Amino acid sequence: MKKILTAIFMLIAIHSSAQNLNKKTQDPTKNKLVMMNQCTRDSLTNFPEFKTMYDSQYPSYNPDSTTISKLKPVAEGLKLTIVLGTWCGDSKLQVPHFLKVLDQTGVQEKDITFICVDGHKKSENGLIDNLNIERVPTFIVTKKGKELGRIIESPKDTLENDFLTIVSGK
Repeated sequence: MKKILTAIFMLIAIHSSAQNLNKKTQDPTKNKLVMMNQCTRDSLTNFPEFKTMYDSQYPSYNPDSTTISKLKPVAEGLKLTIVLGTWCGDSKLQVPHFLKVLDQTGVQEKDITFICVDGHKKSENGLIDNLNIERVPTFIVTKKGKELGRIIESPKDTLENDFLTIVSGK
């Protein structure tokens, strides 16, 4: 009986987390449908409001190849958390550009966590409570559980140069 109850509770937990993945909700702050909480890249890039900009921005962004070649050897073992708003103009511009940098650098999708927030820059279930998010998008780079740095809203130079600065510790 105990094994059956444990199995039932595990299924409920799995079902609950699955409901929060790729969640879409009406945001009263922005008066529109937005994505909330953790999502997949595929779901994000196919969300209608985000897709429009993604489809034009991703292919048009050309990261500096010299910087990309410097990033490739140091990108292994990195984890990235991207906190964004599907309603946010900066997120719609910078996230496709940063994804292009990550793709060219060889960062695997399994090493990227996408968290969508509402118009108050909040998510559910404490997903971002300890991340100190004030503006979106925020790109957080970690290695072995330690934050190396972040790019907030827009790069100081270019996304690839700022990313290189973070991972090289300069």
